[in-house]
Amino acid sequence: MSRVRHERLCILSRQKSLYSTARLVEVAEALGARPIVMDTLRCTMVVGPGGSKLLYRGVAVEGLSAVIPRIGTSVTAYGMQVVNQLDSMGVPVVNRASAIARSRDKVRCLQLLAAGNVAVPRTVMASDTSHIVRLVEAVGGLPCVIKLLRGTQGVGVMLATTMTEARTIVDTFTSLGQEICLQEFIAESSGRDVRALVVGDRVVGAMRRQARAGEFRSNIHRGGEGSPMTLEPAYRETAVKAAKLVGLDICGVDMLEGRDGPRVMELNSSPGFEGLERATKQDVASEMVKFALEVAARPRS
Repeated sequence: MSRVRHERLCILSRQKSLYSTARLVEVAEALGARPIVMDTLRCTMVVGPGGSKLLYRGVAVEGLSAVIPRIGTSVTAYGMQVVNQLDSMGVPVVNRASAIARSRDKVRCLQLLAAGNVAVPRTVMASDTSHIVRLVEAVGGLPCVIKLLRGTQGVGVMLATTMTEARTIVDTFTSLGQEICLQEFIAESSGRDVRALVVGDRVVGAMRRQARAGEFRSNIHRGGEGSPMTLEPAYRETAVKAAKLVGLDICGVDMLEGRDGPRVMELNSSPGFEGLERATKQDVASEMVKFALEVAARPRS
């Protein structure tokens, strides 16, 4: 414990008041570490002959033991540069920028998972969307899911039940300059999914999310409700394998319960865990902080 008291754990987050950020701070203090929350957009990167350094509100940042990035999608590009800067300075980072980037690009993430023999829903991305019928057929027909490549919390995810709906949704998104993909609709899992939180090489908590009446998206932010569940081995193994394929140390893995087993939808590199902690009564924040402190204690190459 005496050594832990010297650890300065940085949490990159836009707001200290966010549930997940506040819980990480609370746990870090309870474990004897010294947490510091830095607003990603108040970080300044300096690169030059004298070496890389990071300024926070104009003051050089030094002596960090490890960093837990909580990079929101709205600041992904700048946030990843801040994470890269800290990485280049030799500060252990829990979720490197390259892994965050892979998880944020839904199609690239699915490409990596499929190449690693992890089951995913059939997915199509095309620049030419004029042949919408063929695109829909490629994902198994109607109904099908149409989603923004970089949407989050269920925003930009729509279900098309007719070809007219599919064409209208696709035309609307593309006219706004948005990149989209079409995805197979897993009927047997309609309105529910599984969220598993992976830390290191194990699942530390899992819940089944159920959508509210009349809604097919099960996200907690869209009114879904979470209930605790004990994952079957196949789901635990799939979640951990998916995280490793994408390169994430900490992530939320969203899976559909298909007839043939788990189908991974996407990975979240900055998973909120308020719903998970409340549903499972598990101290997920402690698992994340302990892992970061373990990473800080490893010999640096």
